[in-house]
Amino acid sequence: MTHTPVKLTFEQYLEYDDGTDNRYELCDGELVPVPSESFLNGRITRFLFAQFMTILGFDKVIPNVLEVQVLGKTQNRFPDLAVIEEAHIELLDKRQTITLDMPPPQLAVEVVSPYRNLRDENYKRDYIEKRLQYERRGIPEYWIVDPQAQVVIVLLLVNGRYQATEFTGSQRIVSWIFPQLELTAAQILQAR
Repeated sequence: MTHTPVKLTFEQYLEYDDGTDNRYELCDGELVPVPSESFLNGRITRFLFAQFMTILGFDKVIPNVLEVQVLGKTQNRFPDLAVIEEAHIELLDKRQTITLDMPPPQLAVEVVSPYRNLRDENYKRDYIEKRLQYERRGIPEYWIVDPQAQVVIVLLLVNGRYQATEFTGSQRIVSWIFPQLELTAAQILQAR
């Protein structure tokens, strides 16, 4: 017997509950489980959470659970870390999902999972797909933290397009949105 999956709309997806703690991305109407993160990725995310929390407070920094509706084949993403605005706090009371009718988060951070080459899914997802989706969604700043390449890329939205600046080693990260943050690429990549 062949099972033909039912294609879900984003509204149906928002109502979906399979009784588990699994997270899904909606891709072409089908549920795709979000893979678990490596220990290193989790450590980097926790480190950044602590750093941002000290300057922004607990409510505005959300690791791993905030869902952002985006445009494209995959209709939602779970950034490894997101920074939201005060206005989001009440809007996210029932479900931690920023839909298209809400303002975008101020920042999305993705920690790239290990990849074999530039055609690898992990590489394409964070460097190409999410970059384009976050740009279209109007997220003012997107960070790609790549432990394998030992680089932190800060993408700033300027006139609707991301402009990228790469930081390595002892270079201090420059964030236009969070200038008070004083971290180097090495501190982030080593999560220390």
